[in-house]
Amino acid sequence: MSKRLWLLALLPVSAAMAADKKPAAPPDPTSDPLMITAGFLTHHPDMKYRMLGMEAYKKQKYDDAMRFFRRASFYADKPSQGMVAEMLWNGQGAPQDKVLAYAWMDLAAERGYAGFLGLRERYWSALGEAERARALEVGQEVYARFGDAAAKPRYETQLRRGRMQQTGSRTGFTGNLQIIVPGPAGEQSIQGSKFYDPRYWDAKKYWAYTDQIWAKPRIGRVSVGEVEQIEDDLPTPSSRVPETAPQVDAPEPDVPEEPAPVNP
Repeated sequence: MSKRLWLLALLPVSAAMAADKKPAAPPDPTSDPLMITAGFLTHHPDMKYRMLGMEAYKKQKYDDAMRFFRRASFYADKPSQGMVAEMLWNGQGAPQDKVLAYAWMDLAAERGYAGFLGLRERYWSALGEAERARALEVGQEVYARFGDAAAKPRYETQLRRGRMQQTGSRTGFTGNLQIIVPGPAGEQSIQGSKFYDPRYWDAKKYWAYTDQIWAKPRIGRVSVGEVEQIEDDLPTPSSRVPETAPQVDAPEPDVPEEPAPVNP
């Protein structure tokens, strides 16, 4: 029997994914080379390491991809947590471990995002009773380090640091601010109102922004020549994993050496 790959169709965080929402989501910062070169991703590790993870995954550098996704997961990135689950389920970047994969997919579904809930239930239905019991045990360790109770506060610290370090952001007068980006072709600039869009920097607005994008992500079953959408009849979002104390100060997962940025 040929191996079927469950692959999260992780499209970039973009306004296109939320075209039916009002107001529209802001543009995807990772698709703008100027935003990246200007240092936007320094204080957005979820976007940064998800982007690096997807780049490594597309090149079939699965060990690197796994490490990048785990770092993004450390900063509350649900799509990256889903990718860790998928890779564990399929034995990519780590030995196959369907029990641990379930724990990670349960984590990815923590906020009730539709596609991750559907995949979580598919995983659960494929496990035996002993595997399910172990999944709930290992899941507590996963939640302690990577669950929202631990990951959101550490991410919000990054956002606060970024706001304080950038000129003009403390006062909120960013409309006329120009961020100069040097490059081989000379200097280019970004409007401060774009770089400092509050939906990127205000924690409450940022979480609402990510919910808008990922509440119903485009996730399906993917195999050669075949795509099957996840069913609309989704389970309740409640996790099966017992609550555990968050480890906000847990050490960051290590990552490979990052590729040098390319100036626009």
